[in-house]
Amino acid sequence: MLDPVSRVRRFNRAVTSAVGALDTSFLGRGRPLGAARVLNAVGHGRSEVGDIRDYLGLDSGLMSRLLRSLEDEGVIETTVHANDARRRIARLTPAGRREFNAYEAISNRQAEDFLARHTQRDALLAAMDLIASALGRDGTVLHDTDPRSDAARYCLGAYYAELAQRFKQGFDVKLSRDPEARDMIRPRGTFIVAMSDGLPLGCVGLKGSGGEQAEIKRLWVAPAARGLGLGRRLMDAAESAARELGIKVLRLDTNSALAEAGQLYRRTGWSEIPRFNDDPYPDLFFEKRL
Repeated sequence: MLDPVSRVRRFNRAVTSAVGALDTSFLGRGRPLGAARVLNAVGHGRSEVGDIRDYLGLDSGLMSRLLRSLEDEGVIETTVHANDARRRIARLTPAGRREFNAYEAISNRQAEDFLARHTQRDALLAAMDLIASALGRDGTVLHDTDPRSDAARYCLGAYYAELAQRFKQGFDVKLSRDPEARDMIRPRGTFIVAMSDGLPLGCVGLKGSGGEQAEIKRLWVAPAARGLGLGRRLMDAAESAARELGIKVLRLDTNSALAEAGQLYRRTGWSEIPRFNDDPYPDLFFEKRL
């Protein structure tokens, strides 16, 4: 029986082999994985060299060498930023765009073939999300966004589906006190989504009315990201936004079926108060003075 460390190392070997990390010609396109990842980052809209370096976790020397090799190939060109000579901008050339599209097609086929190997597709994807969330924990970024955006809708849909499973009586959002979008957009409130390399992993809403009191709504963290401190990060971000908006008192409601939520609130200075609304789903009510 393999011990935990040996199992992790077995996994690492399997992944590096499957993705071709050791190949000198990644996916058969004539360049190693590092250069291919830089090309991919630029193709997906990252243009500032410093941002690409941080996103890929590269040091300055390696980033410079990879860019130089791609420039020599004629697939990337770099220019000085129009407003700051210390910053450089990378763009794909027409040849680079063709290479990017080729990588995308091959990578998509490879992913489809990989998923076809296993009969439990959803379980496999859930395991991959769990691992990617743990590995990418430090790269998870919180964004203020419109609660009607695709990322926000994705989070809210997953949140409502989970409530329907965990509440004894089920959950129907039409029966809940669902906040209006305008109440979770600045300057009344905000809606924050946690993103990890394109995948939404959590959300929280700050529902305001323009006064000094507001509510925290729709705190959700994807199962793959639980245990990584993301719930607390989202709550801290919502409280910071409330302070910026001049809000003095925050309230929230929850259901005792969501035990982990209640524990989080109690640990972070929230106090239980009497019921303050007629929503049929919550049975616990909290307040925090900022």
